[in-house]
Amino acid sequence: MQRRQGSAVAFVHKKVRGCEVPMTRRHFVHSSVQATMALAALPAAAGGSERLPIAMAVEYNMLPENVSIPERFQIAKDAGFERIECPTTPNPQDAEAMKAASLKIGLPIHSVMNMDHWKYPFSSADPAVVEKSLDGARVSIRNAHLWGAETVLLVPGVVNPLTSYRDAYSRSQKAIRTLLPLAEELKVTLAIEEVWNKFLLSPIEFARYIDEFNSPRVRAYFDVGNVVLYGYPQDWIRTLGSRIAKLHIKDFSFRNDPATGKRTANWVGLGEGDIDWNAVYQALKEIGYHGTATVELEGADSTGLKEINRRFNLILTGQLTPPKQG
Repeated sequence: MQRRQGSAVAFVHKKVRGCEVPMTRRHFVHSSVQATMALAALPAAAGGSERLPIAMAVEYNMLPENVSIPERFQIAKDAGFERIECPTTPNPQDAEAMKAASLKIGLPIHSVMNMDHWKYPFSSADPAVVEKSLDGARVSIRNAHLWGAETVLLVPGVVNPLTSYRDAYSRSQKAIRTLLPLAEELKVTLAIEEVWNKFLLSPIEFARYIDEFNSPRVRAYFDVGNVVLYGYPQDWIRTLGSRIAKLHIKDFSFRNDPATGKRTANWVGLGEGDIDWNAVYQALKEIGYHGTATVELEGADSTGLKEINRRFNLILTGQLTPPKQG
């Protein structure tokens, strides 16, 4: 990881899918025993609250890589997770193996994380790049149909020096519309996620972007942690409302770095950051969300996964107590 410092806030960066971007996925490190033991067990708040009707899922890529596909599913099940989100799997044998593991272990695959939309964005001016992205998305949709998954997560586009905001908006909508016939045929929902791509930067705009498809097969995949840099998750949840198909759960922190005297921004363990999880709980309760939320952190061993699951459950019961700030 590299730390790039600005005048006020230093951001931790990491390579993600072949390009250097701010850490938007799975970057809270639990991959070693030492990191697992460093998880301080957070206490529950006094009293009890109604548990939200939300199933707890884990990302496939969070699970240990040095075991078989069925073993990975079993580890997730043993840690207490009820569902799993799997990546685009082009190899038919691997896709069948994941389906078999899901059925054998009793851990449903609820969503597919599309993998080509960063490298080959829908918003590209190059038709060949867009078609490459569409091909990958079609594989994801067919994976979802095979596995019985309800959604495919899509990143809609990327704004950069070569792609204006206006172009990203129109090009991405045009590309995604070409996927709708297949999605409708296979009964798979295309769930658009807001990420650090300089695009869809307000909940009002995100809601409008979804509504303009005028299709029940296009909804939102809301990531609670991704908006903390420029908004409040509870505000986005209330604005998006019933448009939300799925949720990603992770935490984010702004802290003063004693070594530099500057504020640093980083992904942290659930309940260790700046997200007001009780406010998120209330917002989800108000809109009547019932579906699946997937925790999205760095890989963990079985002990770490159980602690993540414990904290996840506290979020869904409105009982996660944030750490005291020094």
